[in-house]
Amino acid sequence: MYSILIIDDEKSVRKALLEILISEGYKVTEATDGLEGYNLIKSKKFDCVLSDIKMPKLDGLEMLNKLKNEGLEVPIIMISGHSTTEDAVEAVKNGAFDYIAKPPDLNRLLITIRNAIDKGTLQQETNTLKRHVSGIQEIIGVSQIIQDIQKTIDRVAPTEARVLITGDNGSGKELVAKWLHEKSKRAGMPFIEVNCAAIPSELIDSEMFGHEKGSFTSAVKQRIGKFELADGGTLFLDEIGDMSLDAQAKVLRALQEGKITRVGGEKDINVNVRVLAATNKDLQKEIEKGLFRMDLYHRLNVINIVVPPLNERRDDIPVLAMYFLKQICDEYKMKPPAVDDDALEELKKHNWTGNIRELRNVMERLIILSEKIITKADIEKFVIT
Repeated sequence: MYSILIIDDEKSVRKALLEILISEGYKVTEATDGLEGYNLIKSKKFDCVLSDIKMPKLDGLEMLNKLKNEGLEVPIIMISGHSTTEDAVEAVKNGAFDYIAKPPDLNRLLITIRNAIDKGTLQQETNTLKRHVSGIQEIIGVSQIIQDIQKTIDRVAPTEARVLITGDNGSGKELVAKWLHEKSKRAGMPFIEVNCAAIPSELIDSEMFGHEKGSFTSAVKQRIGKFELADGGTLFLDEIGDMSLDAQAKVLRALQEGKITRVGGEKDINVNVRVLAATNKDLQKEIEKGLFRMDLYHRLNVINIVVPPLNERRDDIPVLAMYFLKQICDEYKMKPPAVDDDALEELKKHNWTGNIRELRNVMERLIILSEKIITKADIEKFVIT
C-alpha cells in the first residue's frame, strides 16, 4: 500500500483529499502546516506528498527548498488556489513533481499521483542499481550511534561543508566518506581517494598535484594529480594525519584558493573539489607535537564525524555478522549456513581489535570451516583466542 502525506492548513481540503485517496487504496497521513509536514517527511517514508503553498509557519515553497537542500527525495505535488503562475514555475524549478490548481480535477490528480509514485519507485530502483554497480556497501547497524551517523550524513552530504572523519582502523571511515559523496550534489562526478600514509613523502606533491614532463628525472610524461582528477567531485584524503608538513601547506593553499600548480609547472589550475579527510590519529595531539598544521585542521574540521570502534556498538554485531554471511555466500555462490543464536551472542563478547574488517574476516572463516550450522562451539574454536 502506497503512503501519501497531505499538507494543508484547511481542514476541509484535507478531509476531501483524505476520503478520495483512502477510497483509491492509499494510506494517508495529514499535516496542518508546512513545518509539521517537513518534520514528518524527515522522520517517515512517503511515496508521494500533496502540499499547499500558502501555509503558516513554513509555506510550501520554503519547505520544498529545505528538503532540496537536505537531499531528501520524495515526489511532491503542489496544490494551491491562491498562488500565481510564478509560484507554480518556481515550485517545479525547485524540484516539485507537478503543480495543480485548486479545486483539482479528480482524474488529473489521481493520474499525477500515480505518475509521481512511478517516478519515485523508478528513482529508488535506479539508486539501488547504481549502488550495486559501484559496490558501495550499506552502513549497517541498529545502535543509536550508527543511526545518528546516518542522520548526520543525510544532513551534511548535500552541502559543500568539509568533513573530518575520525576513528580506529577498520571502523568504516572510508564507507562514511563514500556515502557523503553518494548523497551529495556531486554524486555523478569523480570520487578520488588518496591514502596519505601509503605515498612516500618525496612523491606526495606529484601524486596530489601532478607534474609536467621533465620536471624531475623520472618524469617522462605529464601526470594529472588527484586534485585535478577530482575536479567537480570529491577528494577523500585518507590518513591525513600521516601527510608531511610540506604537503599539508600545499593542500591548505589549494583549499584556500581553489588552485593548484603541477610540479615543474608555472600556471595555476583552478579546481572545484570538495575535500573529505579521515584519520585514526588525534590531530590535536599531532598539532601540539608540531606534526600537523592547526590552520589546515580548522579548514578540514568543519564537520567532525566520529566512527566508533565495534566494541562500542556490540548490538550491531549480530546484524553485521548476518549481513557479511549473506554477502560472502553470494560471492562464493553457496547456500548460507544457519547461525545459532548462542553463536551470535558469543560473537558479541569477542574483543574486536580489528573492528568491522576483522568481523568480516571472521565470518568468512566460519563459513569455510563450520558445518551446516555455525554454533557457539565454532566461535570458541575458530574465533576466540
